[in-house]
Amino acid sequence: MAPERETRERAVSGATAAPRPRNRLDQPKPMRRRLLPEWDPEAFGRFSERIARFLGTGRFIVWMTVVVVVWVLWNVFAPGDLRFDNYPFIFLTLMLSLQASYAAPLILLAQNRQDDRDRVNLEQDRKQNERSIADTEYLTREIASLRVGLGEVATRDWIRSELQDLIRELEERRPDGRVVFPSERPRGRDADDL
Repeated sequence: MAPERETRERAVSGATAAPRPRNRLDQPKPMRRRLLPEWDPEAFGRFSERIARFLGTGRFIVWMTVVVVVWVLWNVFAPGDLRFDNYPFIFLTLMLSLQASYAAPLILLAQNRQDDRDRVNLEQDRKQNERSIADTEYLTREIASLRVGLGEVATRDWIRSELQDLIRELEERRPDGRVVFPSERPRGRDADDL
């Protein structure tokens, strides 16, 4: 009975006979041996882009022409025992086919990487355009609210025109024709000043 109770207590408290090793997050994982070789896909992609850029230059065409011409001249004019590819130039055809069979996938890989970069740039441009449109709409609303607010504000010209209208109304109301405002009094002594 006692061993069963000990086992139950260990199960309840979480203790086991053999603790599992915990993976520590602050330490790198130990190196695992792999059967297949590993390579960095980014490094391979950069390498393929360099090759694709070189294949698309005039320098590549010049070098390829020089190699083919030297190959043909060597195998036509060299002594018989030093020739390695006689007239139908089958080995040259094989080398050119091999070069083409590797060049095409490398060019496609470089194009795919460029498409991915273009897609990311397009997405960033789209987000920037959306932000610009939102900012423009916000500024448009702000300008419209300022215009509405300015429409309710009394400007200097409006106040001046209102004051002139009031002066005209007051002058029309005075039956004796006296000047209402002191600034409009004639220059000289008034009868009231004596």
